[in-house]
Amino acid sequence: MRLEALMTSLYFEEAEIGQLRTAGPYLVSKDEIIEFAQRYDPQPFDIDEEAAARSVFAGLTASGAHTFAILISLLSKTQPYSLRVLAGLGWDELKLPTPVRPGDELSLEVAILEKRESKSSADRGVVRNQMHLRNQKREVALQCINNVLVARRPAGADRKDSELVK
Repeated sequence: MRLEALMTSLYFEEAEIGQLRTAGPYLVSKDEIIEFAQRYDPQPFDIDEEAAARSVFAGLTASGAHTFAILISLLSKTQPYSLRVLAGLGWDELKLPTPVRPGDELSLEVAILEKRESKSSADRGVVRNQMHLRNQKREVALQCINNVLVARRPAGADRKDSELVK
């Protein structure tokens, strides 16, 4: 069974400002931090525990790229619904205020900030989402705003999806 069949997927019209969806937890392991950094971002404080202990982080931390990759992974699992995203349009105001460490359990919170109809295509709209990736202490590890292109409801489409989230 496809993942799409397991969750409610909303059209642009059904997305409401302030709606919240969540995903997680995601357990971050020491091995994962080191493997990701070795492959994509080989900074000493991300791959070597001794170097990490001497760094400003005073211990091993996940790279920012790794933290963002975890956010992307969790984004595809948000509940109680997802949006019918046609394309990502970009990310704004990305911040990493708290380092991610081995053993952290990360959870994602996504809230709709605003939405607008597309000026060029009647079959889509743009949704802006505020995202917070938090650790088990509720500290923000990553925050950002993303902009996505979302499908509008086709004429005559079944409304059962919207009834599931109300």
